[in-house]
Amino acid sequence: MKKNLFILIALCGAAFSTSAQQKTYLELLANQPKWVDSVFNKLNRRERIAQMFFVRAHTNLGKKYTDSVGQVIKKEQLGGVIFFQGGPGRQVLATNAYQKLSRVPLIVANDGEWGLGMRLDSTVSYPYQMTLGAIQNKELLYKMGLEIAKDYKRMGMQMNLAPDADINNNPKNPVINYRSFGENKYNVASKVAAYMKGMQDGGLLTTLKHFPGHGDTDVDSHYDLPQLTFSATRLDTLEMYPFKELIKQGASGVMIAHMNIPSLDNTPNLPSTLSKPIVTGILKQKLGFKGLIISDAMDMKGVVKYFKDGEADLMGIIAGNDIIELSENSDRAIKLVRKAVRQDRVSMAEIDQSVRKILTAKYWAGLARRDTIVTQGIVSGVNRNASNALVQELANASVTLLKGKDYIKRLIPIRRTAIISIGVPSVTTFQKEISKGYYNSVYYVLDKDASATQISNIAREIGAFDQVIVGIHDSRARPANNIPLNAGVKNFIKELSAKNAVFALFANPYNLAGLSGLENSKGLVVAYQKEDYMQISAAAVINNRLMPTGKLPVSIAPFYKFGEGL
Repeated sequence: MKKNLFILIALCGAAFSTSAQQKTYLELLANQPKWVDSVFNKLNRRERIAQMFFVRAHTNLGKKYTDSVGQVIKKEQLGGVIFFQGGPGRQVLATNAYQKLSRVPLIVANDGEWGLGMRLDSTVSYPYQMTLGAIQNKELLYKMGLEIAKDYKRMGMQMNLAPDADINNNPKNPVINYRSFGENKYNVASKVAAYMKGMQDGGLLTTLKHFPGHGDTDVDSHYDLPQLTFSATRLDTLEMYPFKELIKQGASGVMIAHMNIPSLDNTPNLPSTLSKPIVTGILKQKLGFKGLIISDAMDMKGVVKYFKDGEADLMGIIAGNDIIELSENSDRAIKLVRKAVRQDRVSMAEIDQSVRKILTAKYWAGLARRDTIVTQGIVSGVNRNASNALVQELANASVTLLKGKDYIKRLIPIRRTAIISIGVPSVTTFQKEISKGYYNSVYYVLDKDASATQISNIAREIGAFDQVIVGIHDSRARPANNIPLNAGVKNFIKELSAKNAVFALFANPYNLAGLSGLENSKGLVVAYQKEDYMQISAAAVINNRLMPTGKLPVSIAPFYKFGEGL
């Protein structure tokens, strides 16, 4: 009897523990754990303010740089660290060292919009959000969120400064563009929700960005201050729509953009990050957001151009941000905030509220229990077979067929087939994969700066082939607009389009607008980016081994509309 009672008590305790772990961050905020009180009460005023500052770190800049960040953490006892470029092994060593230097555990973050690979070598990069915007099965994005959460936790990180919730309704946007799920507010909100929930259910703090919406700008806020001249009604019904929906669905964090928005705050040259009417008035009060509010990087020109010498940091706190990301000088900023408290420019009660939110986030993410990250097997630990398989699954689900469904079905494997890759210097994965389905094939490669002679030689030779399959490849690190192909190469694409050729575009879909003639081609597959997994998916469609289900996440004037896909 006593044994059974003991088992029952143990099961109840386990059930209670599981229930406690399943609480969301927002639920925990409403009933803060005792750990938060115990830590908060040991912090003096300066230490509390320091919790609001997160410092930049890299592990690709040498030991001297890494150690200098450690010195800042030890001296200033900041709230968190945000890692940028480096490698997984080096970052884990630095994280262990930094945590030992901090009396209160640090929140460790980076911005991995497409996973660890956005910042770290030897790690998995998932497809960009523009590519994912074409996918019709949201469950795949939820699974991606879970996988990324596993990677972050293995790396000893608790926060991802993602996903991007901007609506890219300006094709010329230089800073968001392929980082957005697309131009349609409902599609963006739906896809962001799935990705966000996957990460949060996996125990990761997330950060929707860039509030109130950075999708319709033609200025990069890293280099200058963009201005949004739209009405408050337009911003409320369009740009803010995904943020409003995701706040309702339990978003744990929101990042504020550096943009001047006169319809929401008419203070000249004031970035939204520093605007109390926007951060507190709209995000906190009107939209009722209770989670962590994080500034965009405070070393960006969009914020420090007009507010120098630490004033931007102070104004960010006065505006209502909980976390000041990457201050140019956090020691100076903390002194300015202390002075502002004494001058009644900001109340200590408001700062204390932010600090409690940060400490609660630390508790929710498991930092109440000190732990050293195991360095052994770190690279294999963040390169799981399941992750790589999911990357291919996402690619397969995104690839979009705009033309030639029936024509591609009629391609004959034994016919003489020319397989051309344009924009690259050597044979591609796409060509090798295509040749598995077309046995009597020959490869041709045409570089982005090919000469007239090289182009005419290939044009002459392929005249003897029955079938022509063409891959157009962006050679740049990121899939931007204005694909770098010279005029002769673009004209060759136009000439091929008028013949019996099937094309696959491995580039930002906005590039369709600058590749005249593709609208007349016999077949057109959009594969969004240059990576091998996209080349494998596109080849599978042309080899009639994969039924494409992707839909365009953006419109490309004048021929293609959002949602198209055969």
